[in-house]
Amino acid sequence: MRRHEFQPGRLIAGLVLVAAGVLYLLDSTGRADLPWFAIIPMTLGGLSLAALVGLVTYAVRRDRRDRITESSDR
Repeated sequence: MRRHEFQPGRLIAGLVLVAAGVLYLLDSTGRADLPWFAIIPMTLGGLSLAALVGLVTYAVRRDRRDRITESSDR
């Protein structure tokens, strides 16, 4: 399998959705009593954080790529 770039935004999104799924599962089995309005903001906040991290990662990699091509052009 080829190695791929580490994408922290996707990691955060996956962890947030897994956590929301586990909390929903615990709520549906009766082991936890969570109101519906606790899960939705957590999920939306986590996905927003993942989007922000993804944008920052993209900007850093683009800047690094531009510096490398600029130095090789000289």
